[in-house]
Amino acid sequence: MSDLVRIELEPLGRSLVVERGTPLQDVLFAYGVEFPCGGHGRCRRCRVKVLDGSLEVTPEQARILTGPELAEGWRLACHSRAEGALKLDIAQWETAILADDSQFEFTPGQGLGIAIDLGTTTLVAQLLDLRTAHVLAVRTALNPQAAFGADIMSRVEFALDGHGQRKLQDLIRSGLGRLVRELLAAARTGEASVSKIVLVGNTVMHHLFCGVGVEPLSHVPFEPSRDGLEVFPAADLGWDVPGNPPALFLPCLGGFVGSDILAGLLATRMPDSESLIGLIDLGTNGEISFGTRERIVCASTAAGPAFEGGRISAGMRASTGAISEVSLRDGQLHCHVLGGGPPRGICGSGLVDAVAAGLDLGVITPRGNLAGNGLWMLAPPVALAQRDIRELQLAKAAIAAGIRIVLRRLGAEAAEVTRLYLAGAFGNYISRTSARRIGLIDFPEEKVEPAGNTALLGAKLALFATPARPQVEHISLASDPDFQDIYVEEMNFEVV
Repeated sequence: MSDLVRIELEPLGRSLVVERGTPLQDVLFAYGVEFPCGGHGRCRRCRVKVLDGSLEVTPEQARILTGPELAEGWRLACHSRAEGALKLDIAQWETAILADDSQFEFTPGQGLGIAIDLGTTTLVAQLLDLRTAHVLAVRTALNPQAAFGADIMSRVEFALDGHGQRKLQDLIRSGLGRLVRELLAAARTGEASVSKIVLVGNTVMHHLFCGVGVEPLSHVPFEPSRDGLEVFPAADLGWDVPGNPPALFLPCLGGFVGSDILAGLLATRMPDSESLIGLIDLGTNGEISFGTRERIVCASTAAGPAFEGGRISAGMRASTGAISEVSLRDGQLHCHVLGGGPPRGICGSGLVDAVAAGLDLGVITPRGNLAGNGLWMLAPPVALAQRDIRELQLAKAAIAAGIRIVLRRLGAEAAEVTRLYLAGAFGNYISRTSARRIGLIDFPEEKVEPAGNTALLGAKLALFATPARPQVEHISLASDPDFQDIYVEEMNFEVV
């Protein structure tokens, strides 16, 4: 018997040859299969359908999947191994990854520069000519660490298990090294020297890339082991880059507020602002910053994965097949599906829209109760359950409470905020009307501005001049004596 087996992937029309017994989790992430719970068999999101061949029904499969699902050939990739030839339906989709094409002021430099936004879910890298600030090439990818958990705490948990941290470090360094090689090849730069590489990311990504222990981030008070500027010669990372430039990972600001938010502050010019402005990055970990050139206060709150479709019964990333917008026309629901075609699930922006519409229809009460039999069909087969509404309530309450406490620490009122920037992909696509309707962002719509990928823009600014770390006060929401009370107050949806 051969020690190699072939796996055919439909509808991609791709095939790969692996060693017999290879865990599917090790090979399918690169082809779009998601493992949000890190392969613990809790979320069902890594389901694949066996079209030909067989996969064992393990006890975990029997516990999580229904009898009809198993009979139809559905299996959990996280608990399956390739013991023989297989043909799998993986329902492949592509995810849009937010880059940046902003124009900005700069002082010309020499050579080339590379800016990298190391996100929990996605990676974006751009190659710039430092004389002109022109972007010569762009490369994006999914973060390969996501095969071991969709959120940062899942990564921390994996990192603390045996040699997990080294594995995650090696994965991200090699993954980014590949993007860097692709950038240089695409731009056909030859032997032109790269002068500097700048990386930004949240605190967990900073620690995992830099080889800094994550144990202090696993428990209260969630303070980083090191939060300063980290510098590596490119060769020490295993990257073959002309000129062997330094790779600078910008410093964190405190707790789970990382250098991606520092970059966002630079991009929005908060340290230079005379008027009060805010920056909010909505994701599994919501980062909140408000301030002026006189004083900036920031905080982070564990919003949970609802804004990215996680822990939602039909949740998925904002990719082909996702309901991304829900609107009401003459009292009827209309769902926009990314890429057209039938819906596969719903992403964060669609979820916020759906709940806002449900409030207007009376299908959802201000307390978050779902009327009827506890299941609301949006567009077959996608429906929302009561627990989905609760997940969004938990996420929105955490963000809304965080905003109130940060502003209170500044001695400011929401009405004093002249501009609120929403960073990241979710902030770029969310409906401001729906966000205000559910009480997530209770600011006048004209003051709220999608800001795109501020992390990447800030990293590009740092290519031209390594920024001085602004004076930013980081506060721990968990230690604020009023946080729980405010959090409970914000659980209800606003009544407009």
